[in-house]
Amino acid sequence: MEQTTEPSLIRKPVRICGWLAAWVWTIVAGIGGLGPLITQGPLPVTNGWFALLSGISACPLTAWLVKRKAGITLSGWTRFAIAFLIIVLGRLVLKMEGRGTFLIDLSRCWKEGCF
Repeated sequence: MEQTTEPSLIRKPVRICGWLAAWVWTIVAGIGGLGPLITQGPLPVTNGWFALLSGISACPLTAWLVKRKAGITLSGWTRFAIAFLIIVLGRLVLKMEGRGTFLIDLSRCWKEGCF
């Protein structure tokens, strides 16, 4: 069997979907975190910092800058894991502060809205 260096027909669409998902996460989490920071101020730290940092860590532009300036290549899965971990830490801090639950109560979302 001969191996080729080209991405397979399945691999390229998966990479494109991953790239799009990273930008969507960046926009949603980044703007979602920046909004409370602007309207409510920077304190307490759960006002949007975790969402903003999660969006920044998922951003493909951030990965490109880290690769260019520091010489460190971060895979898409690594960026996703870091972004997800930051969101989980933010939810944990909210729970410890007593201002929310660790998991979003989806039954309440139908009645009042999740956010």
